[in-house]
Amino acid sequence: MHDDGHGLLLGALVFLATAVVAVPIARRLGLSPIVGYILAGVAIGPSGVGVFKDPERIITVAEIGVVLLLFIIGLELQFSRLLALRRAIFGLGTAQLAFSGAAIAVLTHYAGSGFDWRASLVAGLALALSATSIALQLLEEKSGLTQPYGQRAFGVLLFQDMAIVPLLALLPLLAPSGHEASSFSESVSHVALVIGALVLIIAIGRYLLTPFFRILAHSGAREVMTAAALLVVLGAGALMAAAGMSMALGAFLAGVLLSESNFRHELEANIDAFRGLLIALFFMGVGMSMNLDVVLANAPLLIAGTLLVTLVKAVSVWAVFRFSDSTRADAVRSASVLTPAGEFSFVLFPLALSLGFIDDRQSDMLAACAAMTMLLGPPIALVGERLARRLDRRPASLPMDDFGDAKGSVLVVGFGRFGQIASQCMLAQGLDVTIIDNDVEMIQSAGRFGFRIYYGDGTRLDVLRAAGAERARVVAVCVDRRETADRIVDIIRANMPDVRLHVRAFDRNHAVALRTRNVDYEIRETFESALAFGEATLRANGFDAATAQATIEDVRQRDLERLMRQMAEGEDRGPLPLEPEPLIVPGRMARPLNPEAEDALKHETEFSS
Repeated sequence: MHDDGHGLLLGALVFLATAVVAVPIARRLGLSPIVGYILAGVAIGPSGVGVFKDPERIITVAEIGVVLLLFIIGLELQFSRLLALRRAIFGLGTAQLAFSGAAIAVLTHYAGSGFDWRASLVAGLALALSATSIALQLLEEKSGLTQPYGQRAFGVLLFQDMAIVPLLALLPLLAPSGHEASSFSESVSHVALVIGALVLIIAIGRYLLTPFFRILAHSGAREVMTAAALLVVLGAGALMAAAGMSMALGAFLAGVLLSESNFRHELEANIDAFRGLLIALFFMGVGMSMNLDVVLANAPLLIAGTLLVTLVKAVSVWAVFRFSDSTRADAVRSASVLTPAGEFSFVLFPLALSLGFIDDRQSDMLAACAAMTMLLGPPIALVGERLARRLDRRPASLPMDDFGDAKGSVLVVGFGRFGQIASQCMLAQGLDVTIIDNDVEMIQSAGRFGFRIYYGDGTRLDVLRAAGAERARVVAVCVDRRETADRIVDIIRANMPDVRLHVRAFDRNHAVALRTRNVDYEIRETFESALAFGEATLRANGFDAATAQATIEDVRQRDLERLMRQMAEGEDRGPLPLEPEPLIVPGRMARPLNPEAEDALKHETEFSS
């Protein structure tokens, strides 16, 4: 018993040490962490130094990571998000999976060795899936998620994550005859058992889970919420497993049922740490289970197959996006980020092996091919981006966003808290307003105002032009990030110098910087509300309305004069951080009331400085 415990501890230490070393090296080489985990698994598995002799046991435990991943995917599938991306998810997603899967299946059937139609179908569907983690990483690095092609690619990834559930359910139904020897009554009983399990999970999720988490939340014990989240995920998975289905299906359903819950974000945060470690263990287990002898013996065939699969998949994705009205450049970008095989291909291959679709050698070859497509992912994305930029410069490349009917007196970029309040004034006078935002929830909020609303990235010149920025009387930049506001201002001033710009400033330093950029009007986001707050406080202290209003106007004028002076000083000395200082000379010296305050005022310590 002691030896078993010692071996378990040693195995955990090796696993953690290998993960800590592998991921930074993979990142340094421009590879996905998943590739690092797989290669690390090969190194410490039976084909490497042999620290772990039985990778199947590790994969069995690590599959819980896949279960947790599907639960988190279910949590992300809110109805509003599905509705906003419905065309990309169910249109592009279906077309991509069907077209890419069929193309790879045909290639595998005729070019592979011993692949019948079942094995080819498994290979096609598994390799047609894309690596969500790699694709999202590539999109984030290029700010692609805020652009139309990135949103469409994300919709395809979302569909693939959803499709894994029916794929896991479909494979047992297509199993060879040796796996189908069951009577009609047994089949009916099995279907009834599955339906009963589904109904039970839906009923519990619909009526019991939210009150259950509300009771636990009142206890104030965070560890209880974490334990409850794991209980729900593993309980739903175990129920589906008992019914003869995959644990992943049960976890996915639990996530979908909790996607509209107020506890969704907390559940995701509690699960995420476990999910990350177990996913890492899962991919290291995949690496451990790879037969390096088979891979090396078939290296030329494997390299050729990987290149062919990558090419076929890239062309298939490009064709699907191109025929869905994407520009040539955006179709190239989408194809380049969706070529790596998906994480769930390593779930489908072992299942296909256990069902008799493929043999051990085919499973090893397919897993190695999937891993190598992941290795090719980042460099292919880099080449695709360079090609897309060349296509962007050609006259034939038109912007995908169509804002042809936009003609607002005011174009509002950003419809958050600030933009919503500013828009109320325009709504009151019936102004013609166009809204641009790339947040689905903000778009839905703007729908209640009756404005022209477009989903797009306000930092793109083509989107601003198509939205009518050159025709608008005022472009109101109401975004909440200073860097984003500055970028929009620079784009408009460089390309539309006559447009009147009103900009939300983050603070006093930002206000000065915006004035040097020649904006027509800027206001600090908290300035006027703070003045109104101050006026109300004066009134509460006995000052009459006229005196309070005069005081506020005096402060406003003094602040403006100081701002102009600080701008002039900035022109002489360069931009400097502006420290808060009183607009009116104080009538008394500051008086500290405790030792800590006195220390801070005298700047005597490192802390106070």
